[in-house]
Amino acid sequence: MTDEITVVKCGGGLSAYRETICQDLAAAAAEGPVVLVHGGAAQLDELAAQLGVAQRRISTPSGSSSRYTDPATLDVLLMAMAGRVKPALVAALSRHGARPVGLTGMDAGVVTARRVGAHKAVLDGRTRMIRDDHSGRIHAVDPGPLRLLLDAGLLPVLSPPALGADGEPVNVDADRIAAAVAGALGRVRKVPPAPRRLARTLAAPGDDPSTSSTRADARHAESTHPTPQGPPSGRTTGLCGHDLAGQRAVRLVLLTSAPGVLRDPEDPGSLLPHLMVSRDSLGEADSRGGMTAKLQAARQALDDGVAEVVVADGRLAHPLREALAGAGTRIEKAAIVGSGSV
Repeated sequence: MTDEITVVKCGGGLSAYRETICQDLAAAAAEGPVVLVHGGAAQLDELAAQLGVAQRRISTPSGSSSRYTDPATLDVLLMAMAGRVKPALVAALSRHGARPVGLTGMDAGVVTARRVGAHKAVLDGRTRMIRDDHSGRIHAVDPGPLRLLLDAGLLPVLSPPALGADGEPVNVDADRIAAAVAGALGRVRKVPPAPRRLARTLAAPGDDPSTSSTRADARHAESTHPTPQGPPSGRTTGLCGHDLAGQRAVRLVLLTSAPGVLRDPEDPGSLLPHLMVSRDSLGEADSRGGMTAKLQAARQALDDGVAEVVVADGRLAHPLREALAGAGTRIEKAAIVGSGSV
């Protein structure tokens, strides 16, 4: 058994390998806490086609491209994630002995996001003002509900959407959710001590108030449920449940339909066993499309203190086990020149 938390991201493009992935995750969950984060772009596209909802992409002046999450697409996303992809994963994990709990970022406010405001973008070949895009960026992760599930021996199965400030769903990138969750789960959790006056109030009859602060603090921590506050800009954090003695080690595994990060996307033999990333660079890999998003998420996780980040092949017979044993690409943070560190 291990206390190290493993956060696994599995994309919708690996649906054909669902059974082997879930079997491996169930085995890992029997040895230690596991969180599964999933996307579902392929299933969203499939369902949208069945429903006759056109899928379009928007491009910003900087050249980045993303799904245009108009109100109709947002409805399809909710149906695809919560109604198709997640139930299939929960069923497969259950078949292999795990105790999965399906939830989106909206549930208990686990993942909150800031929706993008009105902005200019290229849509259908024309530059226009976009006002109804329901996508955004992660604002905060509250690891408390996830920790409660993990402490109970359950396996959280988490996906977009996140919860917006107005209480409405916001489409966010699943790789970024995985990175933010890994970072939040690894942070030290502290419960503030009860005020001295409260300590005297909570003291048992006959107790000396000066010696009952431990009991009072415990009762205060159990009975107080503060209102969530937004973190400072740029931080991904949240309120916590039970107190921890210290920081827990967390590792992040991003499963994909490639052997790992490739120097040449057209050559499966060009696997990079290790890749150094920095604030300004994603390393020597020729990253395109979805791999760029994964490397950006990996860099975010490392910045947030995640101990180990691996991009690995989800098509293997034991994808998680082999990733943790050395398969795939280990992402590492490049040392800052002139920082004084060796």
